[in-house]
Amino acid sequence: GNGVVFVDLTSRVTRQALDPIHHTLQVTTPTMNSVLRASRTILTSPFPSPSPKILARSRAPHSTRLQIRSMAADAAAFKKIQIKRDTGSVGVVERFDLCLGLCFGCGGRFCCIRWRTFDAYVVGKEDAPGIVVLQEWWGVDYEVKNHAVKISQLGPGFKALIPDLYRGKVGLDVAEAQHLMDGLDWQGAVKDIQASVSWLKANGSKKVGVTGYCMGGALSIASAVLLPEIDAAVPFYGVPSSELADPANAKAPIQAHFGELDSFVGFSDVTAAKALEEKLKTSGVPFEVHIYPGCAHAFMNRSPEGIERRKSMGMNDEDEAAVELAWSRFTSWMTRYLS
Repeated sequence: GNGVVFVDLTSRVTRQALDPIHHTLQVTTPTMNSVLRASRTILTSPFPSPSPKILARSRAPHSTRLQIRSMAADAAAFKKIQIKRDTGSVGVVERFDLCLGLCFGCGGRFCCIRWRTFDAYVVGKEDAPGIVVLQEWWGVDYEVKNHAVKISQLGPGFKALIPDLYRGKVGLDVAEAQHLMDGLDWQGAVKDIQASVSWLKANGSKKVGVTGYCMGGALSIASAVLLPEIDAAVPFYGVPSSELADPANAKAPIQAHFGELDSFVGFSDVTAAKALEEKLKTSGVPFEVHIYPGCAHAFMNRSPEGIERRKSMGMNDEDEAAVELAWSRFTSWMTRYLS
């Protein structure tokens, strides 16, 4: 079609890895077959590993590759839209969005197609204040959709929009989710968020906030720093790297939520929460940092599937009162700054 295929010969792929890629893709175009044959000839040894990960988490020992999954099917409440993102100068490739093969840690740089638009999912009143809802490292799955529906019904009502930062891919286990997050272009994701905010403001929302969970929480803070058009942010258990955004430079009011028992050191544990609080003190914007006793990471995930998934990761805490308190604080904050 009109897609452009790119092959990155600097990615960490061995000659032996290319044969299963070729068979998995079932490539039929002469051009791609020629590229792969040439690649098998050129690549005879592994290249250096990619740069250190933004967030290290345990990998499932039985999973060595990302399986491309379709998005969760339960989308009856949502309107699916497409949003065009500013891709910068003509001819500059900023991001590869659809990985077609076995990446082996290439971060989505091998055999990829670039798309100029991304899908998003909208729920809520047409003329309501907008809230961009950002996914966890799993992708746009049932849990972030549950959050978006909940948000649309809070207080006076909001219009919630979920941008698909992974372009339709969903991780069904820890290893897949890790692979997806490792391959995320974080600066590109901020541009997706910016485009989502612009879409909401062009479609009936006079003010727009951003919220997110885990990876999405970190991106919420980054957005409050990097995007002046955002009116408020409520991140849950996630802090961006200093290379991406310094919370001391936040431009929008931030209300942050963390679990006391969160064990992801430097990203969402109590130490990270307190460091964020100190940074926000120097920012000059209104802020709150809440730490919930007895709660671990992702404590807002209360669907039966989400509870089971947390337990499989060693998170056995259940505190409905803490969840309701967090939602109450969320509603008050967003109503105050988006009204």
